[in-house]
Amino acid sequence: MKARRRRKAVPLPLMMTNLTLASWETIARRTLLIAQNTCSVAEYRRMVHEKAQAALASSRILVASGGRASIASVLEPWHKRATANAKRLRKK
Repeated sequence: MKARRRRKAVPLPLMMTNLTLASWETIARRTLLIAQNTCSVAEYRRMVHEKAQAALASSRILVASGGRASIASVLEPWHKRATANAKRLRKK
């Protein structure tokens, strides 16, 4: 079994900035795909699925902490997915 590598915690202001920029980039790229009618069914599914997964992960963190989770830990699933999508969509 592989040991999970822990990433260094990103400060909240930097996380919020990265999340905002990555989200804007992802929205712009997906809007372009939709406007050009080149957005695949898989990409539409991915849009819905990733939001549901991030919401579920954030909810789990919040519930497991009894409501005492930090804002950064609750936003981390959204940050991770948004930055990954921005990188992936840059390659298309």
